[in-house]
Amino acid sequence: MTIKPLIILPDPLLREVSRPVETVDSEILRLADDMLETMYDAPGIGLAAIQVGVPRRMLVIDLAKEGEAPQPQVFMNPEVLTSSDERSVYEEGCLSIPDYFAEVERPASITVQYLGRDGKQQIVEADGLLATCLQHEIDHLNGVLFIDYVSRLKREMVVKKFTKLAKGKSSAKL
Repeated sequence: MTIKPLIILPDPLLREVSRPVETVDSEILRLADDMLETMYDAPGIGLAAIQVGVPRRMLVIDLAKEGEAPQPQVFMNPEVLTSSDERSVYEEGCLSIPDYFAEVERPASITVQYLGRDGKQQIVEADGLLATCLQHEIDHLNGVLFIDYVSRLKREMVVKKFTKLAKGKSSAKL
């Protein structure tokens, strides 16, 4: 398994809509394993393929708490079938927007259809942190970031900060 470099804001790739996974083969499963390794290394609890530069509709999640055995989950071509009217608020962060956190309101529970590692269609009913994490990562597949749920002013400040950081890194490489 390989730890892949993370795509960081303001990289325009983060705004791309990802393409479906056509076939669950050894290459796509290797990508899933690399994504899990990258997520664990970061460390994080969820990662979309676009965040490692691969515009495919695939994400990985592991909500195991510290000290628990890993519980990796792979979702390919996830699609939200239903979402509750009830809302919940979680403080979210993102590996592509390091060290920035904000409260985001989303549906409290959702039903998601997806392909698992075995290539078979599956359905999961999620609530709590799993529902929030799935929605956050599925948003990535649609070119949406969690900062899109905060006020315009806060979002512009975050984008400006990361644009400035990115320019500083690129000029340091010269």
